[in-house]
Amino acid sequence: MPYLNNALASLIETIVGLYLIAVVLRFLFQLLRVNFRNPLVQAVIVVTNPPLRILRKFVPGLYGIDLTVVVLIVLVGLVKLTLPLLIAGYSFRWGGALVLSLANSMDTIVWVFLIAILGRVVLSWIAPQSRHPAAYIIAELSEPLLAPFRRLLPPFGGLDFSPIVALLALRMVQQLTLAPLVNLGASLL
Repeated sequence: MPYLNNALASLIETIVGLYLIAVVLRFLFQLLRVNFRNPLVQAVIVVTNPPLRILRKFVPGLYGIDLTVVVLIVLVGLVKLTLPLLIAGYSFRWGGALVLSLANSMDTIVWVFLIAILGRVVLSWIAPQSRHPAAYIIAELSEPLLAPFRRLLPPFGGLDFSPIVALLALRMVQQLTLAPLVNLGASLL
């Protein structure tokens, strides 16, 4: 029977994790004002709209930030963390689960940026003038992070080192802020 529980927990964690990525993308698309006419952005909007319609009745916006998306990120992260624990029969404290959910959600945001920057680097090598909708999304997600590093570190001999510095900075964010937050949540769990 533990094999069935493990398989079920893994399946739930994967499905909910993919949905968490979709909700995080929705948040980042709104925050960075990504072109909403892009078909891939429209797909993310369609997938994430049903729970957001319900949450918008209870959660207001704040200073132009759609707090309903933030609340949905935390809720989906909480489900991703607690449902496998409940299936496995573990007990936990909700405070620790909430802190771990926040850390996991912020880690997902960092990973989206890491993948966008890596995707942009690869696209610059193989298809620099690509007009694919995904290429536009990658550019719009990565540019706000790369632009400050480009100002600090201009291109040398036609080579742009800003992605390397941005990737290192994102890894430092993971190690210096998110890792302690995970440890705090684990101790509270």
